[in-house]
Amino acid sequence: MSHLATVADRWDYPIRMPDRPPLWAVFGTLAGASLFIGGVLVYLPWALSGWRVREAFFGWESWRWIGGALIALSVPVLLDFLMRFVREGHGTPVPIAPPRHLVVRGAFRYVRNPAYLGAVANLLGQSLVFGSPAVLTYALIMAAFFHLFVVMYEEPTLRQKFGAEYEAYCQQVGRWLPRRPRR
Repeated sequence: MSHLATVADRWDYPIRMPDRPPLWAVFGTLAGASLFIGGVLVYLPWALSGWRVREAFFGWESWRWIGGALIALSVPVLLDFLMRFVREGHGTPVPIAPPRHLVVRGAFRYVRNPAYLGAVANLLGQSLVFGSPAVLTYALIMAAFFHLFVVMYEEPTLRQKFGAEYEAYCQQVGRWLPRRPRR
């Protein structure tokens, strides 16, 4: 891990400014987000549905509007998540180059995993817009995968890295269900 940190530090801005994110975090986030969004949220749903509009679930056309709303609402959540990981966390969403600082503002004030919720909302939205049982199944599989990844890898890693700060954050903010921050 120290070798990765050394390599990453070489990509920092020439003049160190504590409030400015390292350049490697910007490029790493752009690369990681492009792969995730392109693969998980665009390519696989397209491969499963061809983005062909089928009959709405249970014949209820309003599902399409709800799906469109889920897609539209997921975009700012995902963008906020990416910006905060770079600007506040000074890292990337990619596990090999995680944030150096715990990110607790923005959507993270309401839920600990806004990116995964945004991704699942986007996938559910696509399933509703296109009336695709395959994309719906894929969304549910991804939700289960995200849950297992968070519980088995992310949370233990964050507890080890940030200790009491992360424990206090967990007491204030729910894992999956958004809620108002406790005071």
